[in-house]
Amino acid sequence: MLSRTEIEAKFDSEWVLIEDPQTDEALEVRSGTVRCHGKDRDEVYRRAIEIRAKRFAIVYTGKMPEDAAIIL
Repeated sequence: MLSRTEIEAKFDSEWVLIEDPQTDEALEVRSGTVRCHGKDRDEVYRRAIEIRAKRFAIVYTGKMPEDAAIIL
């Protein structure tokens, strides 16, 4: 299990699939087990479907482009 700080340092500017994420009261991911990562967001989402994790989060560790929208 890695902390959010460790994940961001190790996988800079990548999409990261985190299994069994530990969150704070604001539901921000604080730690978890990295299952996959990459530059291609769609590939990480496909892997999430393949893995079939019961609890997971996908985070981007870089600066989001100004024209990007986040849909929950």
